Amino acid sequence: MTQKKIAVITSGGDAQGMNAAVRAVVRTSLERGADVYAIYEGYQGMVEGGERIRKMDWDSVGGILQLGGTTIGTARSDEFRTRDGRRQAARNLIEHGINGIIVIGGDGSLTGANIFRQEWASLVAELVESGSISAETAQEHACLSIVGLVGSIDNDFHGTDMTIGADTALHRITEAMDAITSTAASHQRTFVVKVMGRNCGYLALMGALASGADWVLIPEAPPDVDNWEDVLAERLRAGRKAGRRDSIVILAEGAQDRHGKYIGSTEVQKALEERLGEEVRVTVLGHVQRGGRPSAFDRNLGTLMGYDAVDIILNAKPEDEPVVIGIKNNRMKRLPLMESVLKTQAVAQAIAEKDYERAMSLRSSSFSDAFKTLRTMVRSLPHPVDPGRKHFRIAVLNAGAPAPGMNTAARAAVRFGLDQGHVMLGINNGFEGLAAGEVKEMNWMSVSGWASMGGSMLGTNRKVPKGKDFYEIAREIEKNHIDAILCIGGWTAYEAVHAMMVNRANFPAFNIPIVCLPASINNNLPGSEFSIGADTALNSIVEAVDKIKMSAGATRRCFVVEVMGHHCGYLALMGGMATGAERVYMSEEGVSLRDLQNDVELLKSGFQAGKRLGLMIRNEYANPVYTTSFMCSLFEEEGHDLFDVRPAILGHLQQGGDPSPFDRIQANRFGCLCVESLLKECARNGTQVSFMGMKDGSIQFNDMRDFERVIDAEHLRPKEQWWLELKHIASLLAQQGPSQSA
Repeated sequence: MTQKKIAVITSGGDAQGMNAAVRAVVRTSLERGADVYAIYEGYQGMVEGGERIRKMDWDSVGGILQLGGTTIGTARSDEFRTRDGRRQAARNLIEHGINGIIVIGGDGSLTGANIFRQEWASLVAELVESGSISAETAQEHACLSIVGLVGSIDNDFHGTDMTIGADTALHRITEAMDAITSTAASHQRTFVVKVMGRNCGYLALMGALASGADWVLIPEAPPDVDNWEDVLAERLRAGRKAGRRDSIVILAEGAQDRHGKYIGSTEVQKALEERLGEEVRVTVLGHVQRGGRPSAFDRNLGTLMGYDAVDIILNAKPEDEPVVIGIKNNRMKRLPLMESVLKTQAVAQAIAEKDYERAMSLRSSSFSDAFKTLRTMVRSLPHPVDPGRKHFRIAVLNAGAPAPGMNTAARAAVRFGLDQGHVMLGINNGFEGLAAGEVKEMNWMSVSGWASMGGSMLGTNRKVPKGKDFYEIAREIEKNHIDAILCIGGWTAYEAVHAMMVNRANFPAFNIPIVCLPASINNNLPGSEFSIGADTALNSIVEAVDKIKMSAGATRRCFVVEVMGHHCGYLALMGGMATGAERVYMSEEGVSLRDLQNDVELLKSGFQAGKRLGLMIRNEYANPVYTTSFMCSLFEEEGHDLFDVRPAILGHLQQGGDPSPFDRIQANRFGCLCVESLLKECARNGTQVSFMGMKDGSIQFNDMRDFERVIDAEHLRPKEQWWLELKHIASLLAQQGPSQSA
């Protein structure tokens, strides 16, 4: 069998995270013993050939993980759209012996790749006929394998939950929105913010949800009335009367009214100025959404997709149809390329035909759920209370260490409950505050501005109730007529709620529905693959390490970076993968003296060969003896004059800062679903105690009676941790070069 020679190409609009995918493709190919080429400047480079097609080695992709854009370039190619251009592209590939292509781009780029593959046999035959290649060469290149990765900030591709670049674009949008909101509130001003997305409203919708905007216009769900300008102005006016100091409207670039008429930012500005009688400012974010360093999520997404793409190419058979790799339910998924492209294009067709219900149905379930949630969040005031319905009193509190996104979840919970006509109670300072009677009734504006705030506005602490605390908590539950409790927090929160459940026999007041919403930067909670706050902490780590790498690379230095996580290595491993750390030390694996000896030798050989940077990431509880200080001293001593070593203990900066878009979006979703679950339980006079989370792509409410069965109590983490499956990928890509056995 002919040895595989793989080419990687980036095409269409650039997207942050493409470089991570290119790096993964190159290094995985080399590790697996395949030759790998990069095609520079997209399909135009494939047509031109020559220096545009370059063989890559391990170091060719060193230092690109944190870079935005695409280091191998992208360009539109009119020539590739022609038969002659594709024939020339085929000849160039054959000259280099390439028989597999990994295409990173949008639906247009992937469609071009599929056409190229369909024509391959006839293109090769034409090259033989013209004498450009021999019949023997044609036989060796009888088929071409193609795998697609979706690189698009629009997140508009069917079958995948996220595309490479979308999360980073959301980071840019929320950063801009947070800045705009503060100046808008200072001047009591109205802003119209236009974001990218073509025919997809994902960025606008999720940006509005994450930033706490007042209105959003997206192509999939245009205003359902002709006088939408009047309705919009009235909603913004009502918001001001309710106490809001700013008004923010987010507009997708493909927005239109229900008759298909384009809605532009200038039109929205003019309509609001006429109706509100005030100056309205417009901000068009433009290509800032494409630029800058990729987020931790996009780096890891590109890495995992690139690794999987090589595996597919190396195992491809001539009869295999091309596939595109997506992410579904937090796992890589292989999708039929053209079927996915056609379904993607069907959304634009549905919008053009004004079939908006179909367009919305073709988007993911999380998209439609987010739209429903946003419709509640943007209200100026809740729906009037229905006196004919039974009303419940739901308490919300935070417990455990602070986690970015706690405020976002509390805001969503309070507003969802109020909109359903129920009484929402805020409890200050966790279970200690509940025992002390720090209970207050919340209104719609009590949580205004909380969507983007880090920390905990309700306050939190790590106290687990015991002894007389239970009596005081029971008394306050009865005194305040609390019908259900939503507890937002981490391990301490779960332990506290579990303790209340265990003590129900002694305290009948505890026989009410209670739900724990996972919020912990450690991502160490059972029943959920993601905890609110973990993504923010991961991005804080990546941002800090990027700066450390710039410092270290100039002076031949090794850094040992200590990150949080207690006995859970999630932040260490995922942070290591996102930053290209060559070694990750985790509590789950421990650290031995032999490990350290091997690492010293690898560092020495690497620096002797000319490397200028060493990066080790250590989970804070990786080993009680081999501490960060010990490792630094050991590496320094053994490194002699080759390199020096510095520690970097990131500490509580990982808990601070405003929540990331991912955490804000999940917090909104979790908060609403938790209150919805509590209300259903109250309506049936139930007393279920549960901990919720997202697992295998679906929201689950797990019985608290199973808590002890599913945890590793000694190490305060779940018995099953999905991310450990990724350890070998992180290790492979961080090597100094392919192993001898590859």
